[in-house]
Amino acid sequence: MSMAATMCCRSNCSPPPWHVVVLLAGHLDPETLAMASCVCKSWFLCMSSDHLWKPICNSQFPSLSNLQVHAADSAVSYRHLYALARISARRRLQKPPKPRLSLANLIFTIDVHNEDDSCIFNVVKPGAELDTDADGVFRFDIHVDDENLWAVEDLDGLKLTWNMVLEGFKGMFTMMDYCKGKGSFLPRTDGWFSAELPSPGCCSSLSGGGFAADLKLGLRRNGGKGGKMTVAMVGVGVLSVVSWRYVSIEDSMRYLEYFLLPW
Repeated sequence: MSMAATMCCRSNCSPPPWHVVVLLAGHLDPETLAMASCVCKSWFLCMSSDHLWKPICNSQFPSLSNLQVHAADSAVSYRHLYALARISARRRLQKPPKPRLSLANLIFTIDVHNEDDSCIFNVVKPGAELDTDADGVFRFDIHVDDENLWAVEDLDGLKLTWNMVLEGFKGMFTMMDYCKGKGSFLPRTDGWFSAELPSPGCCSSLSGGGFAADLKLGLRRNGGKGGKMTVAMVGVGVLSVVSWRYVSIEDSMRYLEYFLLPW
């Protein structure tokens, strides 16, 4: 058949009867049904009806289907609810973008103060010099050289400040500020400090962000029994307040970049 004849034949074809379209719609999968509803206005009206999309929502997204019953706006269609659910499901499966920050961009600064606010010692450590954990979590030990050990007398009165500084001093974020220790400071245990971190966003000062800054002082006694307690190691990390496990370096970098990088 020639092209002209084919076009002529097609031009003489009448659209399928309305009842045929209705019967056909009930056998289409959601993706095909959605595409078919874009053919024309009449097909849209036919293939967007609730009697077609309600069973689809009931089988694939029952929670959203139940939401329609309580919707304040009765005009919300099951087709619209299905579209919202599909978009939400796809976003949940999407991997978050790689953080723009890395450890090499950061400097860890830690100040330890006495109860009278006098500074006992200060730690400054570039992130590039830290050894990363095999599991990729944000947990680092900063070891103190023997010649730089700091003596500590009144452990209960210690207060710590931990800042993260962006390279070139382009930004700074305070992880904990004059935080007092928790738990028992015994000769063979670590001094533990923690502070819940603010959530990123305009209401960061009003609610927790689901993360907590964690800091430990590794203590040891010099000169045997009766010797002075010294700080030999400072351990820092970021914990999830839900699981109380250390979060990944990537998640921590995504969190920190909100406070350290320009919007």
